Amino acid sequence: MSLPTVNPLWTLPPELKAALQERTERSLRGIVGANITTHYGVSVPSLSLFRQVTAGKDVKEDPTVIVDFRRAVPLTDYGCYSPFIANFFRRPCKQSELENLLAPGLPIYIAKSSSTTGNKSNLFPKYPRRLSATPSSFAQRLHLSSSGKAVHMYCLAYRELLEVMGEDGEVMKKILVCIGSCGGVRNTENWPVETDSTRMGTTMPGHVSPWATGFITHHRSFLLIHALFALSDPMVERFLMTFLTFFADLIRYVQEDWDLLITSVRDGTIPNIGHIEHVRTYLQANFRANPQRAEELRNIGPPLNCPGWAQRVWPNLKTVVCICSGMFATLIPKARSVLGPNVLIQNIGYGCTECSIGRMLNIGDTETFVLETTDVVEFLDTSEVLVHDNILQAWDLQPGKCYQPVVTTEDGLWRYLIDDMIQVTGFDPRNGSPVFKFYGRKNLAIRFPYTQITEAHLVSVIRSLDTEDIAKIQEFTAVVDSRELPQTVGFFLEIIGDIGPGATAARQKAFEALVRANEDHQRAFGAGLIRLPTIRIVKPGTFAEYRLWRGESMDAGVGQIKVPIVMLNEEQQEWIAERVIVEL
Repeated sequence: MSLPTVNPLWTLPPELKAALQERTERSLRGIVGANITTHYGVSVPSLSLFRQVTAGKDVKEDPTVIVDFRRAVPLTDYGCYSPFIANFFRRPCKQSELENLLAPGLPIYIAKSSSTTGNKSNLFPKYPRRLSATPSSFAQRLHLSSSGKAVHMYCLAYRELLEVMGEDGEVMKKILVCIGSCGGVRNTENWPVETDSTRMGTTMPGHVSPWATGFITHHRSFLLIHALFALSDPMVERFLMTFLTFFADLIRYVQEDWDLLITSVRDGTIPNIGHIEHVRTYLQANFRANPQRAEELRNIGPPLNCPGWAQRVWPNLKTVVCICSGMFATLIPKARSVLGPNVLIQNIGYGCTECSIGRMLNIGDTETFVLETTDVVEFLDTSEVLVHDNILQAWDLQPGKCYQPVVTTEDGLWRYLIDDMIQVTGFDPRNGSPVFKFYGRKNLAIRFPYTQITEAHLVSVIRSLDTEDIAKIQEFTAVVDSRELPQTVGFFLEIIGDIGPGATAARQKAFEALVRANEDHQRAFGAGLIRLPTIRIVKPGTFAEYRLWRGESMDAGVGQIKVPIVMLNEEQQEWIAERVIVEL
């Protein structure tokens, strides 16, 4: 039975505003009351005024603490926390120095952010949830009610294992340093590192691939092994992964290695591919020969043989769950051509390494989210100066405007400015929470002297070019193109099929899309400050190859490798420029 569509309200009724305010302020008092007594809370200079004005108050119960918080707590960034987080990496790791550092107790794991632009990763300790027993959107997506099997394509390997020592020198706790999806899956499924060895040789209930598959850290090998076990099982109902790019890359690798995979299914032998020797024994123990299934697959043929291939291979396939909004949305048509019309593509939700912020408003709408979190989210109008005096509350937002989230979290962040921009589209009629779309990353905008080009502007250009007449675009990235003066924005596109007859007008059409987004481009063009955007087509498979290259060169975790929507790193720009086959 399908759920009724939720249509956002344009204005917030008084009763919903009051309920939203009460929920938010209750959560804020709980978070502040717990975290003000931590090492960070009692010592950091930025909270000195807040400590002064709340001295003698019951922070968890006194409603005036909300006013004190909004007046006295400034915006923070990663630099405010990095000296404290560095304590986790001093040796020995002493419990007395790490307990109650940012939040009460010790963290479950330390999440490592992606370094998409080439910068050093940030690290965020993740503590047990104390204020709500409601599962996160991520946990709910993992545990969708289904009796069928799922392909869980999540990395379970960790970067480092911290052993926290007690006063007597005994190990009191082991803390993983890992990518956020790894820590989140392990925490949701209750898979502590201490018992990893008991799971290595098993396939978890409802899963298709053995648990050990999660410890393959090479991107291509990780996807090929998941593909092998998925192909061998016709009962697959769901695919779960971090990004939609995983599915696109998996399909490409299946296409390339079709005969190898079919032979393995027939013979029941794990293929001789690299980077799996440490888990090969566990994989082989869970793999059986299936000549009948191999013959079925051979008769169907590889993925690009026919539209809707996936539903022929897995007749019960119902959903693909992943991050598929923003820049990842360009892959939906390619995924849809493989999946067919009846498989639902669902977004995991909206969040970042720092915290989870929202879930889908309506099933099937991959772009629209509603605020849902156990943390507290405030907002800064992106057109205003980014200072704490300009912070707005959820009930003060105006549909149509863009904002940056500011989060205060159970994990110990205080008014931390998230580098994303969201566009508010209304309010949830059920509880008053803001409804929004992801607009782009603030730090990935292309900045020219006369204006800046946001992620949303770039996506709008791609959508204007993604036509049968010009080209069907699979993936893209953008750069500042300074090969000639004046400089301009340059696009690298990977396309499906051939360039269309209208490609000669593509640069003009891209420019017109930029002007529609921001008329400053027209004035700059007229003044000779910018030329038409450039468009270069790269060879097929370039973006999958990029993810493989970046994973190997950075030793990045599987599940964390993304192509930046704007390439700022010179090495990355040179790498992709070498793979250009034609320039429009």
